[in-house]
Order: sequence, then structure tokens, then C-alpha cells
Amino acid sequence: MTEKSNSGDREIQVKFKPRARLLLQLGDQLIRNESIALIELVKNSYDADANRVYVYMENVDDPLNGIIIIEDDGYGMDLLTVENVWMEPGSDFKTEKFTNRELSPKYLRLPIGEKGIGRFGAHKLGNQIEMITKKKDSKEVSVKIDWTVFNNFRYLEQVPVSIIEHETPNIFINGKTGTSIIISNLRKEWTRGVARNVKRTITALVSPFKTNDSFKAEFDVADKPGWFEGLLEWEDIKDYSLFHFSAKMRGTLIMEFKYEFTPWATMPKLSERIVTLENDLVNKFAELEDEDGKIFSLGSFDIGDVVFEGYIFDRDAFILRMGITDKTGFKSYLSNNSGIRVFRDGLRVYDYGEPENDWLGLDLRRVNQPSKKLSNNIILGAVYLNRNDSSDLIEKTNREGFVENPAYDAFKKSILHTLNIVETLRFSDKQKLREVYGPTPKSEPVLQILGDLKDYVENNVREIEVKKEITRYLIKVEDDYKRINENLLKAAGAGLSMSVVVHEVEKIILEVAKVLKAENASERALNLVKHLEKLIDGYSGIIRKSTQTNEDLKEVIEQAITNTEYRLAYHKIEILREYKNYKGKSKTKVARSLLIGSLMNVIDNSIYWLEKAGRPDKKIYIGLSEEEEGYLNIIVADNGTGFLLPTDEIIEPFVSAKPGGIGLGLHISNEIMLAQKGKLSFPDWGDFELNNEFKTGAVIAFSFKN
Repeated sequence: MTEKSNSGDREIQVKFKPRARLLLQLGDQLIRNESIALIELVKNSYDADANRVYVYMENVDDPLNGIIIIEDDGYGMDLLTVENVWMEPGSDFKTEKFTNRELSPKYLRLPIGEKGIGRFGAHKLGNQIEMITKKKDSKEVSVKIDWTVFNNFRYLEQVPVSIIEHETPNIFINGKTGTSIIISNLRKEWTRGVARNVKRTITALVSPFKTNDSFKAEFDVADKPGWFEGLLEWEDIKDYSLFHFSAKMRGTLIMEFKYEFTPWATMPKLSERIVTLENDLVNKFAELEDEDGKIFSLGSFDIGDVVFEGYIFDRDAFILRMGITDKTGFKSYLSNNSGIRVFRDGLRVYDYGEPENDWLGLDLRRVNQPSKKLSNNIILGAVYLNRNDSSDLIEKTNREGFVENPAYDAFKKSILHTLNIVETLRFSDKQKLREVYGPTPKSEPVLQILGDLKDYVENNVREIEVKKEITRYLIKVEDDYKRINENLLKAAGAGLSMSVVVHEVEKIILEVAKVLKAENASERALNLVKHLEKLIDGYSGIIRKSTQTNEDLKEVIEQAITNTEYRLAYHKIEILREYKNYKGKSKTKVARSLLIGSLMNVIDNSIYWLEKAGRPDKKIYIGLSEEEEGYLNIIVADNGTGFLLPTDEIIEPFVSAKPGGIGLGLHISNEIMLAQKGKLSFPDWGDFELNNEFKTGAVIAFSFKN
């Protein structure tokens, strides 16, 4: 300690004196459980250029006599490395290797670890550790540490640790190199469940989808052969997946894409389907977008290519009955192994993909769209990164994933964007699967069941009075169901419009505020306020209870356009109001508010797909026409992308080609038209007179019976 005086003040030079118990705290607090502890030690073997690492256990249900051995065939360490690197907590030895892009000599690996604390995983497992290691052309070196004595010393530097250099090697003989760590006096009694979990963890250290001959970790509990009985492996359940996909993302684009629907042999009525980047839907969403539709780039960060692959399963009972004998084992495997894992240079980054870590929020997304979105327990996914190119993705010290910086945010959004596309494609195939092999008819299953029940009563109940009484109740149930369904439909129509209400009103209020401030309550400001009043009045009509009244469709269309005109103006979309030129009868009986909501939804869809098409002259056509069959039609057309999914699918609930779309708008519109004895249709080109500029876009007809 030195002292300096300056105007009577004293400056005292001191040094940090780490307490001996600090290393024990590091092991306990930075290493969460036995699985992570072993993985950290196995990762050290990977960094040491090992081809094989063996994790061997014996008597682990007896802590005093149990041992755990982790042994590899890597390049090992000499005396200087043990003394100056292994014995130095927080060593930057691996960090410098990575910074200098220094590859391992045999397998050309960049180091995965860089914190210098992975070795403290040994303390999590046992109180005594012996490390034996040998480097080529060097003597075998061993060091023993008794973690229990650390509490007997005040400071870390006071703890005695001896390193022995062996003249004759004890383990690594005949020119062999590597490192062996023997852990004894175990800190806890191991159970079958813990051992099985560790087995799964070590097996999952490398991706099950890719063969890695250069590195393999093996795990065994020598005296407990029954502990791993019935533990399914990836190869046991791989063929039960119904959907598979792979994608490569770089910069702002999906560079490669493949989706496969692979029905089982027990599903002969369904055919395999393969979708690639050339598919219209996939191609339109090849640019990476966040949930707000904004383009982002992985290239803004050091992330490199992101490769994403996954297998998707179906846990529905009627599917399982079609080919899975060990249903319990199958479900158990998915529960313990499903999720989306991350691998860097082929080695797993923890704890992504663990059952408790829903890092992509898949289960929360599924709550909003249960039939379309994927949950963690039906997907086995793997994301691959290159260590050299992904330096902006920084692993947390506590081994719980990456630091959540802007690079991580872009990385995560790229995965979700690809998943949105996969979910849309899968939903279409899933619907076909249920139509053909599902437990209930596709259309109105409740009414279908009631109809079947009425037929059964009619044909099988002999007592006339009993038959009448049962039939009367069944008719009442049917009527009640229809009425409830109708009320829910109206509520859904109103709810669908509420987000638009808030969005539109908010924009106008902001505009009013700007104008009032800049123009001091000018005429323009007053006009905006009047427009706001008119707009709110229009939306109120949508939310009110809807009844069928005799309405002029021209006025209904005008109101729908008024309610969306600010959005149309913002996106520079021209409305061709051809309905104004219609000379025939334009009045018919409709539920005005519900029809306005439906037209707004169609216009909203057109706005989205016109933006996606990227056309310089964005147009929406709205016209009226009359058919010989007596239908009065509202025709809405745009010059956007057209329909990217089959039109018989997009009226089904929760079907949407938009990655983040709920998929209820057209379904509700279709139900509204059916309830009004009309129809919603998707005319072929030539069914109505339209300019050629609308030939590649979407055309929808609202048809009312005159």
C-alpha cells in the first residue's frame, strides 16, 4: 500500500482481494443445474478439439461413494496452460483465440466458450475434483481441488492447490492426449428422473437433424442400466412428423425455402405437397418483416446466415389413432424434447428449446389463433448459426441464452417471420387432413350432429308421444344454437371493427391537433373536426345492433369508403367509384352495419396486398352490377397480388395469407352474406367487366338476392 499527500489529502493504493468462497458462489449461481454443469464441461472438450467425450457415472444414488467422470480425446493441456489458464477464473484465453480467429488444429473450430468459468460446473456436481490432462509432446499433469476447504480460508490466494507433473502418464498412455475430470463426494443424490433428463440434455447438445461425425458426447450410468429403459430417441419418432420445413435467411431476404407435407401411409386419401421459394405466397413474403410489416435486415449486425429447420407433429387423438402405438411414449418425448433450439457451429446454445423457455412466445401466439399457430409441444426446430459470423449474438454469463440486444431482436424476428409462412402453409394442409380423416363433418358440425340425432329418433323411437317430445327439444336446441351463433357473429363483426375505429380516430385526432396548433383554428381544422364527427357516427353504426333494413347500396359503399379514406390517402390508393355510374335499382334489404364492416375489411385487405405488390399505381375498383339470376352485386377488385391461397380456404376461420393475420374477416363476411340469403364469391376473370389492370389482382363479389 502506498500513500501520497496533496494539500493534506491522502491517496491510498489498494487491491481487490477476492474471498475464497467466491468460486463456490460462482459455481452455485452461474450454473443452474446438473445438466448445464455437465454441458459446460462437455463444451470445454469441444473447444479442446475433441472427437469424443465420455460422461461416465457410478453409484450416483450414493453421494459419498458416487463418481462422475468426463473424459475426452482433445489436445489436452501442459503445465503452463493449467497454471496460467485453467487456474485463472475469468481467463481471456479463449476470447483472444476467437478475436484472432485462431482455429483448432484438427477440426478447425473456433472456441464456443469465452467467459472462463465453465470449469466451475464441476463444483455444482461434487465437492472433490481431480483433473488429469496431457498435451502432445508434454508430460501428463494432474491437479486436485477440495471445494470444502475453501470456507476455511479468508482469501482465494490462501487456498493451497497442488499441481503434479507425472514423469510417466497414468491415463493418457501410448501417445494419447486429452483431459479427464473425476468428480467425487457428490453434492446430491441422483435419481432416475434427473439422470434421464441429463441424458436428454447431452443427446440434444448437437442437432438431431444433422450428423456431426467430428464431435460426439456419450453418457452412461454404469450400474443403473434400467434408468434409460424406454427413453425414445429422435430416430424413433422422426417418421411421425407430418410437416417439415427448412429456410435460410440473409440480409433482408429468405434466400432458400422448402416446406413439405408428408401424410403417413395410413392416409392414402392425401397426397404429399412440397412448397418452395417459387410459390407465390412464399415469394411475396421473402422479405423479412416484423409484426408491424416493416422490413428489417440481419445484415445490420454481425449475425451471418440464419438457417432454420423444423419438424411439426400433430397430437390430436384421431391422428394418433392412425399410426402411433406407443402414444404415451410419443407424447412424453414431445413434452420433454420439443421446442426450437439454437446451435452455433453445431453445438447447442442453452437454454433455448428447453420446456420452460418459450423464447419465441409460441404458446402465447397460439392462444389468439389456436387452430393456426404452432405451440412449443408440437415442433422440434433447430436454428443454425456460424460462430465466426455471429459475434453480435453474445451469450449471457449465466448460460441462459443471448444478451437481448438489437442483434438478438433481429435474429428472433427472422425466426418468427419464417414461422408465420410455415404456419399459413401448414394450416391449409391441416384443414384437408381434418376434412378427410377428422372426427366431425367440415361444415356446421353441431347442426350436422343434431340432424343425425333427429333422423335417429324418427327411425328408432316407437312411442309417438316420446318421439314428439324428444324432437321438440331437439328443434329448440337447434333454434337456440342458431340464435346464439347469430349474436356471436354480430359481436364478432363489431369487435373486428373496433381496432380500426381506434386506429382511424387516433390518426384524425393527431391531424386535428397539428392543424389547430399550426393554423390557429382555421377552416381546415373545423372541417377535420366535422369529418371526425362523421367518422365516429359511421363507426357507431357498425357497433350498434344490426337489423335488416331497406338500404341503398351506393350509400353503404360510400360510408365504408369514408371510414377508410384516410388510410387510402396515406397509402396513395386510388378508388374507382364505378358504382356511381350504375343506373339500375340499388336498394335492397341488408344489415347495413354488418355490410359496412365487411366492405371495410375487404378494403383493408386490398390496402395490405397492394402495398405487398409494390405497385406504383395502386387502385381499388368498386362497382355495382345485376345478374340474370336476380342477384345485385357489389364488386370489389384491386390490382394487387391476387389471392395467394385457394379461395375455398380463405373463408374458413383463422385462414389468412398474412403472416400475422387473424383470418376472421372473410369468414365473418361470408357468414353475414349467408345469413342475409346472399353469397360471397370470388369471380373468375371475365365474369364481370373489369379493366385488364385488375386481371392479376383480387376480385370479390357481395351478391344480394333481389
